[in-house]
Amino acid sequence: MAELERPERLQIMLTAEELAALENWRFEKRMPSRSAAVRELLRRGLDADGFLTAAQGAKSQEFGILPTSEMVNGSD
Repeated sequence: MAELERPERLQIMLTAEELAALENWRFEKRMPSRSAAVRELLRRGLDADGFLTAAQGAKSQEFGILPTSEMVNGSD
């Protein structure tokens, strides 16, 4: 069997209304699959929140979602 391009799996449970909304959005945007639609919505949500993902292998001290100490102290 060929190696998966995306080896990580995520299982989620949706209500009927959530699934209908996902399917409607997917078809409107002409997404090729539910998985592609979920990945795109997840990417958009993270981007809208300003959350930057860390590069693989990055240490936790190299990124974060909290303001730096300079900003907290008011010297931004």
